[in-house]
Amino acid sequence: MDGAGTRSTGRSVLAIGAHPDDIELGCGGTLLAHVAAGDTVTMLVMTGGENGPGDDEQVTGRRAEQERAAAAIGARLVWGGLVDCEVVADSAAIRRIEQVLQATDADLVYVHAPDDSHQDHRAVAAATLGAARRLPRVLHYQSPSTLTFTPTLFVDVTASLTGKLAALAAHASQVERSAMVEPDAIVASARHWGAQARIGYAEAFQPTRMVLDVSPARGAVPVSVPAAWSLTPSFATHATSSFSAGAR
Repeated sequence: MDGAGTRSTGRSVLAIGAHPDDIELGCGGTLLAHVAAGDTVTMLVMTGGENGPGDDEQVTGRRAEQERAAAAIGARLVWGGLVDCEVVADSAAIRRIEQVLQATDADLVYVHAPDDSHQDHRAVAAATLGAARRLPRVLHYQSPSTLTFTPTLFVDVTASLTGKLAALAAHASQVERSAMVEPDAIVASARHWGAQARIGYAEAFQPTRMVLDVSPARGAVPVSVPAAWSLTPSFATHATSSFSAGAR
């Protein structure tokens, strides 16, 4: 897809990864939970994984694997058009991410943790922070190559862990050649973060920003703000006049 589309009645979520399988590894269970909640999920994969493991035929089939994985999650798939191992956080990368942010009207972004031993991961994280500088919710996920990672936000993926494993299985050309993405390792990681969060299984995130939405639950009666707490017209007018008079 080209990133265009209409927004559903739920939240619009954008997950960004440098290579095929990065997003599923970092936040696949969380994306499945978003889809189950009625949110619209878009996956932006910045490169085609051209320098990943495997022969030419397997590398060529990597895009089809990513398409199957996105379909397993129920997400839209957008390609960034950059080259594996040559990603830099320049204006072109930032502009591409901005285009997808605008097309999806996303208000929650998941992306690589900034401190990572893979240069593409670092570059995508940096470019995303530039493109999403005005967004209120930017969360970083862990990759097998992440160095420093201090998560303070956790998502319960107990119900979606099986689905995450199914999405990762679509990346056969990479999963079969990497011990870091074996099912046992994925489950162990989710159990570790689940123990930290005092739940069953979890995915962990390190926020740059996370504005908590405390709006009334669906069906709840909203509570009005007391008049005494509201900004009165007289005060607003006085404040505006004061600021205008003091401006230079």
